[in-house]
Amino acid sequence: MSKLLKPEGYTALLDLCQTEQAIKQIKDFFLCSLSSELRLRRVTAPLFVLRGLGINDDLNGVERPVSFPIKDMGDAMAEVVHSLAKWKRLTLAEYKTRPGYGIVTDMNAIRADEEMDNVHSLYVDQWDWERVLLPGDRTEACLRRIVQKIYNAILRTEFDICEAYPQLQPFLPEDIRFIHSEELLQMYPDKTPKEREHLICQKHGAVFVIGIGGKLSDGHEHDLRAPDYDDWSTRNDSGYEGLNGDLLVWYPVLGRSIELSSMGIRVDKEALLRQLALQGKEERRELYFHQRLLSDTLPLTIGGGIGQSRLCMVLLHKAHIGETQASIWPDDMRRECRAAGMPLI
Repeated sequence: MSKLLKPEGYTALLDLCQTEQAIKQIKDFFLCSLSSELRLRRVTAPLFVLRGLGINDDLNGVERPVSFPIKDMGDAMAEVVHSLAKWKRLTLAEYKTRPGYGIVTDMNAIRADEEMDNVHSLYVDQWDWERVLLPGDRTEACLRRIVQKIYNAILRTEFDICEAYPQLQPFLPEDIRFIHSEELLQMYPDKTPKEREHLICQKHGAVFVIGIGGKLSDGHEHDLRAPDYDDWSTRNDSGYEGLNGDLLVWYPVLGRSIELSSMGIRVDKEALLRQLALQGKEERRELYFHQRLLSDTLPLTIGGGIGQSRLCMVLLHKAHIGETQASIWPDDMRRECRAAGMPLI
């Protein structure tokens, strides 16, 4: 497996039974901490939604959702969710949630087009959260405050699990660095976006890269984003003001950066129409979700997803995400992992 990283001398610090216990401890502690920081109420979420309503997320715009016909509904097609960004916004409207409060849920998804490696799996499990904003809160300053709260919850969870298992030593820095994707491009103009992320994370330990989806000064995006959930970024007199981004940490076990969360302030009517036009997808304006947004029946929100298995992998110092979740892996990857001391669940 050419994409499999096999750290030299790697040994799992927790056995299989300890790992399962530690996974539960991390998930319970982090959910409580995140909910307290952001004032979130837990809700139940769907595994699949109906096709054609515009509710499912398109992520980078090319991933195919897993779908199936529903016999009792005249073979209407359902799609396994990619994430819940739009569904959460509809739910907040239904619950009439006040500004400053929100919801959090366990999101489980199948991403059949994912290229499997140490940190990518067909199975995705996230804490998906969403919080209502006032119009004046749609700013980069608000985004930064929320990111800091999430990072604080991660740090507290790291402390808690390291107290329970002394063989684990904390490594995350106390502070997180914010940097715009355009600034990152200017720092490393001859590197790919992924290489830039590795370099900046190696330097600072924890970084939030702001402004993902829109084209930068070189004519390329830092990464692709669907046009109808995050507001990519806006220009102001001093340059860029980013309204979304990715939270990344430097992971010494693999010698690379790892994304733990993608999040952002969601599109309002103006941003939705602008970004649909930029991607030539104006026909989506007729879909149910988009009509709700354009008719002012959805709240302004900020939200995102935080990888559950990936956070567990990092905090338990595992070398492969398959050590913290049950999924399907190629037989040759399983053999190589076993030989490298990475037992996959």
